[in-house]
Amino acid sequence: MFPNWHIMYLRGDKMGIYLNPSNELFSKATRSKIYVDKTGLISFTNSVIRTEQRYICVSRPRRFGKTMAANMLSAYYSGENDSRELFKNLVISGDETYETHLNKYNVLFLNMQSFLSGAGSVYNVINRMRDKILREIVRTYPDVTYDDMDDLADSLENVYIAGKIPFVFIIDEWDCIFREYKDDKEAQTIYLDFLRYLLKDKVYVALAYMTGILPIKKYGTHSALNMFDEFSMPNPGRLAEYAGFTQDEVFGLCERYQMDYDEMSRWYNGYRLKGVSAVYNPRSIVAALLSGIFDDYWNKTESFEALKVYIDMNLDGLKDIIIQLLAGGKKEIKVGSFQNDMVTFQSYDDVCTLLVHLGYLAYDFDRKEVFIPNKEITDEFVTSIGNNHWGEVIRAINSSEELLEATWRRDGKKAAAMIETVHNETSILTYNNETALSYTVSLAYFSAREYYTIVREMPAGKGFADIVFLPRKNHLDKPALVIELKWGHSPDAAIEQIKNKNYPEALSGYRDDVLLVGFSYDRETKKHSCLIESAL
Repeated sequence: MFPNWHIMYLRGDKMGIYLNPSNELFSKATRSKIYVDKTGLISFTNSVIRTEQRYICVSRPRRFGKTMAANMLSAYYSGENDSRELFKNLVISGDETYETHLNKYNVLFLNMQSFLSGAGSVYNVINRMRDKILREIVRTYPDVTYDDMDDLADSLENVYIAGKIPFVFIIDEWDCIFREYKDDKEAQTIYLDFLRYLLKDKVYVALAYMTGILPIKKYGTHSALNMFDEFSMPNPGRLAEYAGFTQDEVFGLCERYQMDYDEMSRWYNGYRLKGVSAVYNPRSIVAALLSGIFDDYWNKTESFEALKVYIDMNLDGLKDIIIQLLAGGKKEIKVGSFQNDMVTFQSYDDVCTLLVHLGYLAYDFDRKEVFIPNKEITDEFVTSIGNNHWGEVIRAINSSEELLEATWRRDGKKAAAMIETVHNETSILTYNNETALSYTVSLAYFSAREYYTIVREMPAGKGFADIVFLPRKNHLDKPALVIELKWGHSPDAAIEQIKNKNYPEALSGYRDDVLLVGFSYDRETKKHSCLIESAL
């Protein structure tokens, strides 16, 4: 299958743990009950292998399929494997570069978390990794003349010169040093310098593919590993469709397992990566499909304590921003100042950017805005603030069911009083316009998300309705709500606007059960008012 020099230097009886590992882990993935073919990623790595663009760093939140992709690349490139059967029915097999690179390289697969466990220091991490790799190198290539048996980079170069077979480096959990030693700048510098020495401008590097949660650490405006192209949650580049499950993939899985796609979307959709319409967390989708139950699955692997630490900071007014996001709002941020670590924060922009990388916030690249992506992550935020000094917000959330019931009863006086309580207790932003009022109303109606799809600025009649609550298909017994907000005017004016602009016309499917809800705020008396009428 290979030319003689390839057989001479890649020996099938010397498969290693780090050097040319078995393809069994990826094989297990393909044999799993739910497997989504992401081998199209190999088309991209084939397009950059052995070029100036051969350095790739992919950062994603936990359980977004990073390790599965790393195992896939190892199985494809490693010359110790014969993976033709494994890939023959997958997407990559139809690519024109498929045969060119299939099992033609040395692969070094390094899971940095495994080296870190029990190491005690970054020096031990580097020494353990170097020693273990060198042992496998020498065992596999005993006939190579080594210039310096203690120098990993030098030894890899000796192997390459002997057989001209370059190495594909796959480094999983590359950033664990920055998470475990987050305050130790010296350890981080030593680690980055080691990686730079091992990888940068080395003739034996055919491809370097690193995965982690964080992008590469910056020092000021520069990076010690500036040869890498980065593909992250804020900017996934050409790899967006491989960041998780896409909308089409999830829709197909829902049909296969006869699960409600709309409900699946409500629970787990919301990540908006440029280039794809929607991205889902694979862990949550698979768990929901296999159990047949919609629930919080992602937080079983990522403690809410991590989120709690950062929102507790309340850096630069972060608390008000979190309240705004919980109310269904969005916030424009600047991601460029983030230093790609877990301790260097100058503003709420940096904290919010970290939360994007951790998966707690989604980011709209075009609008430069963050938001809470879905119900699962919303639950995570509520859990976090529920164990903290956010009593007023939790009270607003817990009382939202009562407000909803008052609305269904058309009790405008009760609804106005409850909105006023939420405003007085949470003090959301500067309360000087209808946008601020809309955040108060949205937070106060928090529990409505269980019954309704909530649409802001919905095109309706002769204009845009401020907020519309559309009953979900399993809650069609609930009335649709058209909410209009007025700043400095009476609630009667809000109801009149709803009628004059024919907003209910857009809800023709709910004509028998539509409530018109007008909220107003008087700037002089600082009082809220509410009027609720039937559309009939």
